[in-house]
Amino acid sequence: MSVASNGLATPTLADAELAARFFRTLGDPTRVRLLNLLLAAPEGELRVSDLVTALAAPQSRVSTHLGCLRWCGLVHTRRVGRETYYRISDPRVRDLLALGSQMVRDHAAAIASCEVVAASSRED
Repeated sequence: MSVASNGLATPTLADAELAARFFRTLGDPTRVRLLNLLLAAPEGELRVSDLVTALAAPQSRVSTHLGCLRWCGLVHTRRVGRETYYRISDPRVRDLLALGSQMVRDHAAAIASCEVVAASSRED
């Protein structure tokens, strides 16, 4: 990152691409729901079967998304026998999702009507 004359950091192309990739990790509704479920869990963790039930989604789909979140460092696992428990690995995830939710509320109409985001979603 370089620092511009106004004192703000200007990310390199590689930094910007990595940041965009990070935000794509949060760019799937299932992954956002999984993170919120884990944040709300009374013991701070849930079994895969609990998450499957809560989302009413196929186990394979939930596992794929959990794998992505784990690979990207947002969740940790703990095995107990045949059960796998998931928990948030970085406490900043709560702040990130809270800030994101606040911004979505403040800009919901504009976000919902953005043609550029809609077009990129169709390309995925």
